[in-house]
Amino acid sequence: MKDQKSYYPKQAECVAEWLTVDATDQTLGRLASEIAKILRGKHKPTFAPSADTGDFVIVTNAEKIKVTGKKLTDKKYYKFSGFPGGLKEMNLKQGLEKDASEIIRMAVKGMLPSNIMGRSIINKVKIYNGSEHPHEAQNPRVIILSNAKLGA
Repeated sequence: MKDQKSYYPKQAECVAEWLTVDATDQTLGRLASEIAKILRGKHKPTFAPSADTGDFVIVTNAEKIKVTGKKLTDKKYYKFSGFPGGLKEMNLKQGLEKDASEIIRMAVKGMLPSNIMGRSIINKVKIYNGSEHPHEAQNPRVIILSNAKLGA
């Protein structure tokens, strides 16, 4: 038992696959957590916390996501320029009208590690508002995420 070694994936063994997710009628938080899980590689048996073993994710129909409750009016996003009076505020409804893909990107980024690896992993998600995307050459595999509530 003493001579067994822990497995650690090598960079050559970590082949990234391209996956497509349709965001139509998906709940924002549940969609973002599933995308973050795929980006990290937690769905693979070769997962290691300090290695990038995840896949590329293409999200289509970003403008068709759903939210529950009163989040459209109550959820706020803030940007601060660093100057006095430079605080900008918008709610989720305004953000979805402006650019729905950026709302999904912020939700996914919040579920990734806050370090160098998280900042590099966020570049592996490609989000588009329509159903068209320019990544057909990568032969992406379509995956279907269930929108069922946990425990229901």
